[in-house]
Amino acid sequence: MNSLSVVELQAWLADPARPAPLLLDVREPWEHEFCALEGAVLVPLAYVPAQSATLDREREIVCICHHGVRSQRAAAYLAQQGFEKVYNLSGGVDAWARQIDPSMPTY
Repeated sequence: MNSLSVVELQAWLADPARPAPLLLDVREPWEHEFCALEGAVLVPLAYVPAQSATLDREREIVCICHHGVRSQRAAAYLAQQGFEKVYNLSGGVDAWARQIDPSMPTY
């Protein structure tokens, strides 16, 4: 499992030569409704084990949460399950809002 900064993720998403990763948002539904990265798929942390079988093992996955703690747990779990292309978004949506998209609400 690797860590990824919000600046690195922004560059990745803007690069048309690089396939977009699955943005796996492991926050709770109310958090996702409040603010989310465009295209992020919501799978609350408690459901990651059950949903892991439905994830593409060949696709790069970026786990996202509020500050990066829950997403690190999700990314570590996926790595333990044999997913090799898993990243944790350091600082989570809070860092994204503060460094990349100041129009995104924070909580």
